[in-house]
Amino acid sequence: MLSVNFWGVRGSTPCPCDDNRRYGGNTACVVLASPGRDPIVLDLGTGLRFFGDTIGADTVFKASAFVTHLHWDHVQGLPFFVPINRSGAEIDIYAPAQDGVSVCDAFGEFMRPPYFPVRTSDLAGTVRFHDVSNTEVTVGDARVLVRDVPHVGATNGYRVTVDGVSVAYLSDHQQPTEDASQVAPSVLELCRDADLVIHDAQFTPEDFAAKSTWGHCTGQYAVEVAAQAGARRLALFHHDPSRGDAAVERLLAEAQVLGRQRGLEEVIAASEGLSISVSPRRPATNGVEKTSAEPAAAPLRTNGAVPRRVTTA
Repeated sequence: MLSVNFWGVRGSTPCPCDDNRRYGGNTACVVLASPGRDPIVLDLGTGLRFFGDTIGADTVFKASAFVTHLHWDHVQGLPFFVPINRSGAEIDIYAPAQDGVSVCDAFGEFMRPPYFPVRTSDLAGTVRFHDVSNTEVTVGDARVLVRDVPHVGATNGYRVTVDGVSVAYLSDHQQPTEDASQVAPSVLELCRDADLVIHDAQFTPEDFAAKSTWGHCTGQYAVEVAAQAGARRLALFHHDPSRGDAAVERLLAEAQVLGRQRGLEEVIAASEGLSISVSPRRPATNGVEKTSAEPAAAPLRTNGAVPRRVTTA
C-alpha cells in the first residue's frame, strides 16, 4: 500500500487565511511513502516546510524529490526545509533544465545572497541535482516515468509506480485553447490506467477565458484527462490562491458530477494534511475487475513523519 500525503496544494503563491482553512494555503508538495522505503517528494513548494516539521531531529533524512518546473511556488520550500540541514541528510532533486540552464545552476541562482543568506552548498546535508526530461528514473524499487507536460516553460509530469500502484502527478498543465477534448500523448502516457491522478485544476471556465495562455486548466479538463486515460481516481490540485474553501467545494461538486458521467471511481479536491492510502487493483473475477479498499490502519510513518488525516482509496 502506498500513502499519498498532501503538504501543500495551492498554486502561484502561499495564501493561508481564514477563508481557506479547510484546503490550506501552502504551495505544491506531495510525499509518497511506503514502509521500508525512503519517501518520494513531488515538488518543493512551501508545504515542504510543514513536512519537515514532522521529521524528528534524530532522523537522518534521505529522499528523492521530483520537481515539475522551477517556478517559485514549486521550489520555495527548500530553503526552509530543516531536515536537510543535518549531518548525513541526503536529497536527490530531479527537474527539467530551463533554457540551457541546469537545475543545479538555477537553484544556485535563487538560493544565494542577496535573495537568501544560505546556499545549498552551505547546508550540513547533501543536495544532488539531476536534469531530467522524457526518461525513466529508478528509485529503489520505484519506477518514475518522466514526460513533458504543456505549461509555460519546460515542465515535467511524473508517474510513480511502486508495489503495483501508479500515481500520476501533473501539477501545472496548459489546457488547449481551441479543443478541450485534445490531450497530449505524453500526458495520456503518464495517466494511463493510473490508480490516482493528481492534476492541475486552478481555473474556472471564466478564469480560463481570461487567462487561456497562462499555463493552467479547469477542473473539467482535469476530468477529461483522467477519463481519457482510464484512470481510477482524480485529485484536483494547484488550487488558485484566490479560491476560498466554499469556492473549491463548488468546483469539486461540478467535477464530481462530470467524473461520474465519465466513469471515474472518485473525484476529490486535494487538501493540506490529507493522506490517501492507495492499494493495487484486485484481479478480475468472471471478467469483473475489483478494486481494493482496505480499512484505514494506524497512521503510516513517512520517514519520521505522521500524516494528519487518513482516507482510503
